[in-house]
Amino acid sequence: MATFFGEVVVAPSRAGLDEEEEAREETPEDREIRREIEKKREIDVLWTWRSGGCAEEPLVCSRFIVAIGRNAAAFLSSFILDSVCWEVVGVVKLWNEWCRTSSTTNVLPTDSFCLFYRLISDPTVLLCQCSCYVAEDQQFQWLEKVFGSMQKKGLQVTILSTCPVADYKTQESTLTLVSPFLRALKTKEFQEQVCCPLLEQPNIVRDLPAA
Repeated sequence: MATFFGEVVVAPSRAGLDEEEEAREETPEDREIRREIEKKREIDVLWTWRSGGCAEEPLVCSRFIVAIGRNAAAFLSSFILDSVCWEVVGVVKLWNEWCRTSSTTNVLPTDSFCLFYRLISDPTVLLCQCSCYVAEDQQFQWLEKVFGSMQKKGLQVTILSTCPVADYKTQESTLTLVSPFLRALKTKEFQEQVCCPLLEQPNIVRDLPAA
């Protein structure tokens, strides 16, 4: 049960399963196909500056800003990354129904990648520009591999994402809303001043931003 509005609560679900699927015995061919698909859908996180250091040592990071979706990624490009203060330091490579990243290991600023940038004047500040689609079955793996390589103590994470105004639930007509507009959700640990009003109930955040 959520202790406050906006907290992520994971509940068990049997959606999409029926008795016939549960009862069907998996053949060796099915297992091989499933293994191949799972292998192809594995996410790889490549850090460019860690090639000469210890790969197991966690990254020291004080602030991590993640822009998820094309609109949020474009916002970062226009208002934050449009300077010489940042350098590309990592990339997420993935494959799914809507995203086909290249097999090359070169880090290039294309829409097919989730790119990581480091602030040159303060290497503990990182940005992630994730404009590609991350499937539901890849979201936990994305989180595990990205945050698994970072030091958690003293880390402040900010997520930027967008959604259609038509999905916004309010008592007034969405036709009268001045868009775009900004709302926020925060954890109990965040004690700083929020720059905009909090997201009203019953609106929720979905997909990778929620994860």
